[in-house]
Amino acid sequence: MTDLQFEHKFVEGDPSAPVLLLLHGTGGGPDDLVGLAGELNPKATLLAPAGPVSEHGAARWFRRLREGVFDTQDVIFRANQLADFVLEARQLYDLGDRRLVAVGFSNGANIAAATTLLRPDAVTEAILFAAMSPVPEPPERELRRTRVFLSNGERDPMAPLASTEQYVDFLRERSAEVTEHRHAGGHQITLEGLAAAKAWLVV
Repeated sequence: MTDLQFEHKFVEGDPSAPVLLLLHGTGGGPDDLVGLAGELNPKATLLAPAGPVSEHGAARWFRRLREGVFDTQDVIFRANQLADFVLEARQLYDLGDRRLVAVGFSNGANIAAATTLLRPDAVTEAILFAAMSPVPEPPERELRRTRVFLSNGERDPMAPLASTEQYVDFLRERSAEVTEHRHAGGHQITLEGLAAAKAWLVV
């Protein structure tokens, strides 16, 4: 049906509501965050691609060398690939200049985090659950139009807070607006985090 480079799900919503770019975690797929999106904004248009990288059969957004250690060059390549997909989808689905917000969990949050740093022409807003710093030396560019919400667990062994804070520092050094939410749990999306993200989205 389409010529876009990623397999994806597209659900048209109310044109006055945001477009939510749904980015699943490792081993997931385009349907994984549809229910979450419905909680964030039931009127939103949904654009949900599938991660293009396979790790022992599990879909991911980029390669990793081992748990918690990313293949930086692949992160950069895949972030640009995702950004190009977003720009192409805007044209294909006649989205114009409608507000688009990336919503990601874990590996999906990390690719969204990378895209906010590397391709602000495509993604300027993101809701990130269990994200960490995606690239060690992002380019120096002003991100004054960028807004990011992060929800992280204080006991998350897969997304250590030190790494998350590095990403926050990168954003703030580049003049982005950052909202942080913390919960006492681990690598998960909590009801409190979801409520905070929903409130952030309507601002």
